[in-house]
Amino acid sequence: MDPAHSHRYDSGNLAAERNTRVVMWITLLMMGFEIVAGGVYRSMALLADGWHMGSHALAIGLSAFAYTAARRLAADPRFAFGTWKIEILAGYTSAVFLLGVAGLMIVASVERLFFPAAIHYREAIIVAAVGLVVNVVCALILHRGSAHQHHGHGHGHGHGHDHHHHHHHEHEHEQPHGAHLAPSSTATVRSDDDLNLRAARLHVMADAATSVLAIIALFGGLQFGWNWLDPVMGLAGAALVARWAVGLLRESSQVLLDREMDHPLVHELRMAIQQLPEASATQVTDLHLWRVGRHQFACILRLTTSAQTLTSQAVRAQLAHHPALVHSTVEVMQRDVATATDDGH
Repeated sequence: MDPAHSHRYDSGNLAAERNTRVVMWITLLMMGFEIVAGGVYRSMALLADGWHMGSHALAIGLSAFAYTAARRLAADPRFAFGTWKIEILAGYTSAVFLLGVAGLMIVASVERLFFPAAIHYREAIIVAAVGLVVNVVCALILHRGSAHQHHGHGHGHGHGHDHHHHHHHEHEHEQPHGAHLAPSSTATVRSDDDLNLRAARLHVMADAATSVLAIIALFGGLQFGWNWLDPVMGLAGAALVARWAVGLLRESSQVLLDREMDHPLVHELRMAIQQLPEASATQVTDLHLWRVGRHQFACILRLTTSAQTLTSQAVRAQLAHHPALVHSTVEVMQRDVATATDDGH
């Protein structure tokens, strides 16, 4: 890979990588503080918040590691389509962590419902409030990393070659090396494509949500003696965390499994083919689209045509209006007119 391209690739993620690592250390410190305070003041909500902050710290650390690994391996030729899916794999793993956290919160809260314990409400409220403030600060740090990403883009570096075979078909192949492109001007890029950063943010949001629920539970117990509210809020927090985890799990798994054929770009590519001068004599017989970067897609396109003038170069020129498409394999099969007529009968 061209060193200039590699540097520009790194700059788009360096802020997110650095900020995610900072949030990891802050989360670890707050985790220890809440666990100790929850044990001293006997708050189930506070303990649950502290323990699942530990899993969040691990998951956020995984997000930071994914950024580092993707950056350092960006020039490795063994990664045919670049290293972006390292980040997606980290996001998927974080979703699994979140589901585990939700399960542990449910078990602990149900246990506390049947075996209640005395709680030092005033002290626990203070600790939970401090945790909430820390979570808000971490969310702002990660938001800065997200904002920086929108201003730092890299560009793909690729090469192409043509194969001209018998039987009147042409094949073209363009190979980028995993750098990130600016979003297409068309509606082909989702706003939440950095699932790795989104995973880190969800962990922080889950921390903040459970901190709020802990404060509500502790206040209710202090003012009205509702000891049951503490574990009930723990269950509510578990349900919220599980819902976020399932959403992240679904989106990251779709990318890992290359489920992109419902993406708007598929329809746009078909429309682009229909705008060719030879469109009336041409049929799309095979089309596959998958994501190879945050704003990058690859496709395999096979056309069958009776128009002798249609070439893969012309098709590629038509597809060039979609800059998000950085890797394409185009095959044009010439159909014999007489044979086509006979087949029609």
